[in-house]
Amino acid sequence: MYKHSGKRILDLIIAGTGLIILSPLFLFVTILLWFLNNRKPFFSQPRPGLNGVTFTLNKFRTMKSLKDSNGNLLPDEQRITRFGNWLRRTSMDEIPQLWNVLKGDMSIIGPRPLLIEYLPLYNFTQQQRHKVKPGITGWAQINGRNAISWTRKFEYDVWYVQNLSFWLDVKILFLTALKLFGKTSTDETIPAKKFAG
Repeated sequence: MYKHSGKRILDLIIAGTGLIILSPLFLFVTILLWFLNNRKPFFSQPRPGLNGVTFTLNKFRTMKSLKDSNGNLLPDEQRITRFGNWLRRTSMDEIPQLWNVLKGDMSIIGPRPLLIEYLPLYNFTQQQRHKVKPGITGWAQINGRNAISWTRKFEYDVWYVQNLSFWLDVKILFLTALKLFGKTSTDETIPAKKFAG
């Protein structure tokens, strides 16, 4: 019951309330990034969602499009801005994803939507992470985020899919809030290395 309807209701309540409360901050960050990032405040990218169906994920832009002499993008560490790093440390770069939740592409809680290029690399067990909508936060995010290995991250994702419940989502929301308002580890906010299978 909760998985098919209750979770969606919870998503709409949290995302709608969040956008209303955060609208002044949303506007301020958008205007600031408009000037800092050459009129490009948002980062949009196709990501696999429920059952692997592609949707467009939205975030605040935290990196510049700096390229080397061959036209290739420089490593993430060289492109991330000071303000962008702060947005990531506070997780405020994720705020635009509340729109993805309202649209139904994402949920507040679920496995993070990763790159489309990873889809052929998952084994049978890892593919189960796409049996639910991807989330803004999730079981893996409160248990290490980018500081843990891909293997452990996928184990957490699949465990969440297999144990999804209202009380588990409440627990994840509570622990996410604690992490947001507590001291965040630097290892958890650095860009994740690409998954190679």
